[in-house]
Amino acid sequence: MKNQIKENRAEHGMTQDALAEALGVSRQTVISLEKGRYNPSLELAFKLAAVFGCRIEDLFDPEED
Repeated sequence: MKNQIKENRAEHGMTQDALAEALGVSRQTVISLEKGRYNPSLELAFKLAAVFGCRIEDLFDPEED
């Protein structure tokens, strides 16, 4: 699934470490999310949207693979 996590993280001036800490996950999880190798749980998707102040739909495009 294509996502906009890396772009949003950059727009917010966050490092992968800072995002991982805000989400309560490892930096490796953030890397996997950004590269599209890992689809987040619904709970993690809501946390991502909250951190970036956007909707889940703004972060993920289910039409892309």
